[in-house]
Amino acid sequence: MLTNEGTTQIGIYQITKKQIAFDMGYSMESVGALLQRFRDHHKLIKYNEETREIAIKNWGKYNLNRGGKPILDCVKSELKEVKDTLLIQ
Repeated sequence: MLTNEGTTQIGIYQITKKQIAFDMGYSMESVGALLQRFRDHHKLIKYNEETREIAIKNWGKYNLNRGGKPILDCVKSELKEVKDTLLIQ
């Protein structure tokens, strides 16, 4: 979830369960169970089934330590592309 070709500077990106299963070598059922566990038990992610967007909690805390204006501009640009704005919170 943290490192793949779809990750962004803001920790919210589109990815399908099928893509996760393929990337990790797990079955679709296993991926569904893992997403549910990370969402409901650990409360580390949010996943929107309709927009297929995932948001990783505390992403910025560990990945936006420095960067200045170029990173800030990138973050602003990526925030505009998020379809489910509730994930931004």
